[in-house]
Amino acid sequence: MPVAPEAPASAVPHPAELIAPAGWHRIDLLSDLHLHAGLPRTAAALRDHLLHTPAQAVLILGDLFEAWVGDDAADEGFEHEVGLWLRAAARGRWIGFMAGNRDFLVGPAFLGACGIHPLADPTVLHAFGRRYLLTHGDALCLADVDYQRFRAEVRTAVWRKRFLAQPLGVRRQIACQLRAASEERKRRLGREAYADVDRDAALRWLEAGAADALIHGHTHRPGDGPLDDRRLRHVLSDWDLDEDGTGHAPRAEVVRLSPAGLERISLVDGGR
Repeated sequence: MPVAPEAPASAVPHPAELIAPAGWHRIDLLSDLHLHAGLPRTAAALRDHLLHTPAQAVLILGDLFEAWVGDDAADEGFEHEVGLWLRAAARGRWIGFMAGNRDFLVGPAFLGACGIHPLADPTVLHAFGRRYLLTHGDALCLADVDYQRFRAEVRTAVWRKRFLAQPLGVRRQIACQLRAASEERKRRLGREAYADVDRDAALRWLEAGAADALIHGHTHRPGDGPLDDRRLRHVLSDWDLDEDGTGHAPRAEVVRLSPAGLERISLVDGGR
């Protein structure tokens, strides 16, 4: 695979803006569900939450799917089933989707069919008197140089066109191979398989968005903490409610914003 030039990940983007309407009293944020047919409990938990959450808006900040090989994948099977209940959930609340590193090929055809709104990465959410900078987080993990090179290549129009021109079965095969390689890397490196967000780059992004808090996923290290003496970082949880053989405790968490502030809600025991 040719090496793509560096720079896109470290460049400071001009963020989009999402202004919460007055009718939004609760906003749920989540990411890193990595849905596939082998995670039925995780998928069911998300479906139940999206259909019944008291939030007026749900923002999905990437990696909804373990892999997405093109919008035509939703014509059948697991992806089609997920599309059906996403559409049902979107009738009752505003749902936004930001692409992650696993599902950056989710396109307007699928989102439009589901009634889901695309979110640019990054986006500044203006809600309850504060400005939150939302990003999936992978573009800020600058220490993972190999991934940043790969990311720069696959996000080009040329790569997308070439990949999507292949038959669906071939694309699914490639996705399986990439997933297997990723799992092997995680087994070898453990938690270190996920580089953390670069602090200086994150602060530059916050400055560009005039925001005082960063919310992101990707790293699978949920928690809250300061970036400096006046700006905070909130990391979203990954989800896994299915026995995966790794010994990980079940996890599924939503970060909810409201006029009262930020709250973490665990769905492991059916919380909402």
